[in-house]
Amino acid sequence: MNRATLYSLLAALVALLACVSSAAGADPTAPAPALPPTGISANTPASINPLVVLESVGDAVNQRPASREQDPQRGGLSTAINIMVVLTVVALAPSIVLMTTCFMRVLIVLGMLKQAIGAASVPPPQVITALTLFITLMVMSPTIDRINTEAIGPYRAGEVRDYDALWDRAKQPIRDFMFEQIEANGNWSSLYMVMERRGIDTTEPEKLTRADADMVTLVPAFMLSELKTAFLMGFKIYLPFLVIDMVISTMLISMGMMMLPPVLVSLPFKLLLFVLVDGWALVVGGLMSSFVQPGVEPAATAMLQMLDSVRSLA
Repeated sequence: MNRATLYSLLAALVALLACVSSAAGADPTAPAPALPPTGISANTPASINPLVVLESVGDAVNQRPASREQDPQRGGLSTAINIMVVLTVVALAPSIVLMTTCFMRVLIVLGMLKQAIGAASVPPPQVITALTLFITLMVMSPTIDRINTEAIGPYRAGEVRDYDALWDRAKQPIRDFMFEQIEANGNWSSLYMVMERRGIDTTEPEKLTRADADMVTLVPAFMLSELKTAFLMGFKIYLPFLVIDMVISTMLISMGMMMLPPVLVSLPFKLLLFVLVDGWALVVGGLMSSFVQPGVEPAATAMLQMLDSVRSLA
């Protein structure tokens, strides 16, 4: 395996482990531009374009020369390295879905709902995951349509030939979606924290723009924002079921039945209440309404809608 092929493989692994993101580093000594919630879409220069890196790896896998100026007789990757590259891509694909879509929030809220009801194994994890995937597909469909319209369609039509332009067009809808969720929930502190760790001055947030947060900064900040929002929703869902458990426990103690587990008695009542109020439709509907689409003015804030759904359970 020649040196050019090895460099192409290492660059591909670094790019994939970076969540298929641009790795533009910030200079800590440079004057810091900043990030207002109303900032304009980002188009930051990238030191590594994942599309270019993947093309070079594809040339190496297909035993094509890494450069036109190089000797065409040079060999490609071995079979073991080819398998490792394929397995790396397959293993990281679910992680990319988790980090840049609404999948994480939906899965956490539905998991906490199942724990609040007290049925640890019903519905099975496969059912919860499948429902989460379909909810994610419905919520992300406008973003996917934008990627297809603004990036994939022009590329197939031959209007876009440059990989840098294609990468910028493809990542912009995802960036807009993540920024909208952070802004809707007011979780800018997570983004400022990540920017500080990367050496960007955040002492004057009003001077910051969205262009100052590259994908390496935005993705972990978005994940922290989604975790905070999901736990807050899960806490509100827990409350009505906790009240039922407390009432049942008090009744059992007053009747002298201290040896009978309260969860065993409260479970049928929680299931009955949840079914009578059509709890699954309320929770799933509240979850889907909690996501803000770029350029769409929400009818109500996410937290108020989820609170209304939870109140109807009580």
